[in-house]
Amino acid sequence: MVRVLLVDDHKVVRAGLRALLESTGRVDVVGEASSGEEAVSRARTLEPDIIIMDLAMPGMGGVQATRHVTALGLETKVLVLTIHDEDEFLIPALDAGAAGFLNKSVADTDLMGAVEAVMRGHSYLPSRAAALMARRRTQGAASGNPGSGVLSSRERTVIELYARGLSASEAAEEMFLSPKTVEGYIARAKTKLGLKKRREIVRFALETGLLRRESDD
Repeated sequence: MVRVLLVDDHKVVRAGLRALLESTGRVDVVGEASSGEEAVSRARTLEPDIIIMDLAMPGMGGVQATRHVTALGLETKVLVLTIHDEDEFLIPALDAGAAGFLNKSVADTDLMGAVEAVMRGHSYLPSRAAALMARRRTQGAASGNPGSGVLSSRERTVIELYARGLSASEAAEEMFLSPKTVEGYIARAKTKLGLKKRREIVRFALETGLLRRESDD
């Protein structure tokens, strides 16, 4: 059973999501929260497998709450479920540590698939979101700095270390972070860039100047 924490400031939405998820027989909704602050607190005590996180809430919003949950260093993954447009919120949510992004308009058909994908260690991004990141990469290339419009500064650092051959544990020591946090940065960077293998990361790092060839020294 997948242990889920539901975070949304509307009680009726939480009730609908609980009914939808528990009807599958594969999900146990272990708790609910109506604010970002409560989400962080409940994540700390419950340590769920997945948090289904709304973005627009009174007080601490979903992006900030996701950042705080990620900083706890738990095994918990965050799946953003929102009515808001990917164009504005996708990259901030991924930068904060979200493993997936889904619009509420398709929750009835796609939510369980998103939960299962995230549980398998994959990022879940709708096709429109993938197209958005492709546009961001193109814009970065046009500006002379490919990837600059997609990767956060931490992700660029992790990609540089990963391209140099460091393991997640070694990169974590360099950056004074936990290995799991670094693994999360690597996974999100790969998703944003559409890359899978280390050699692809090395080529990207060389092309963008994150990594220099030995002959350049």
